[in-house]
Amino acid sequence: MSSSISRITVSELCEREGVPPSLLVQLVRYEIARPLSGSSTRDWEFDTISAHWMQRAIHLQRDLDIDWVAVATLIDLLRERDRLQRENRLLRQRLGRFLSEGESRE
Repeated sequence: MSSSISRITVSELCEREGVPPSLLVQLVRYEIARPLSGSSTRDWEFDTISAHWMQRAIHLQRDLDIDWVAVATLIDLLRERDRLQRENRLLRQRLGRFLSEGESRE
């Protein structure tokens, strides 16, 4: 089984969001996303997860009219919230199985 990562180029992302490449440089500078490959800005490629967070950052900045430092902080908090929600779901599943196994032994 081979694993493949869906990729999106800078030009595709800029076209989709209607933003200049210089904005994506800012998003990388604030660690909202990291390019998977590319030696220059125009050659950068991002995975779809990074593209998702970049799109959210662009929309947050537009909708809330806040600076990029605040956007980066919000993105960090949203990522952490998502991680905690995934962890909570996993722990609830494990707990459910543990409780089910305990009931079947009685």
